[in-house]
Amino acid sequence: MAPTSSKTYIVEHLDEELGPWSELEYLAIAKESQESGAKFLLSSLPPAFKVPEALSAVPSFTAENRGVEELYAQDKSRVCLLDPAAAKDLSPEDGDTFDAFLFGGILGDDPPRDRTSELRKKGFEGRRLGPVQMTTDTAVRVTRLVVEGKTPLQEISYTDSPELRFNEHESTQMPFRYVKGADGKPIMPQGMVDLIKKDADKAIDDLF
Repeated sequence: MAPTSSKTYIVEHLDEELGPWSELEYLAIAKESQESGAKFLLSSLPPAFKVPEALSAVPSFTAENRGVEELYAQDKSRVCLLDPAAAKDLSPEDGDTFDAFLFGGILGDDPPRDRTSELRKKGFEGRRLGPVQMTTDTAVRVTRLVVEGKTPLQEISYTDSPELRFNEHESTQMPFRYVKGADGKPIMPQGMVDLIKKDADKAIDDLF
C-alpha cells in the first residue's frame, strides 16, 4: 500500500486545450502523486476542456473547473504558492504548515499572463524553488522531495540545461533544471525525449 502523504499538488491550467508536452508532464505528476499517496488536481479548467483518458485513469487525479481561490476559500493559509518572487525558499518544515502546493502554470498564452502574480494577489503564501526555471513536473517533484521526503532544496541533485543527444548529428539543449535520477540522467516524463526529438525533426523538416 502506498504511504499516505495527504498532500495535494494543484496546477492552475486555464487553457482550452492540453498540448502533448503538458499531457506527458501531467501524467508523470499524477503517477508520482499516486505512488506517494498524494492527490493531483488540475484547477480552473474551462468547461470545454477534455481530460485525456490516460490521465483520468490515474486514481490520484482530479479535474476541477473551479479555481483554487474558490476551492480553498475557507482555508487559504493551508495553501503554498510556488512563486519565483517569494521571499523564502521551500523547506522541509513547510510540509507541516501546508497541505496543498499550488503551481500557476499558463501555457500557450502570448503575451504570457503571469498567473503566479494573480495568485499572489489573492493572498496565498509563497515559497521559492531556487533561481533556475523548472518544468512543471520537475517543480512538483522537487516540492514533493522537500515536503514529503524532508530533503532540503540544496541537497537535491540537479541537472541544469541538459543536452539531449539523439544521434551523432542531432542534439538539443533543454533550458530547464531537472532532478538527477539514480542513473545520472535528468528525470523526465515517459515519452518526453521522443516528443522532443519529433519536435526537433519537425522544425528541421519545415526548413525544406
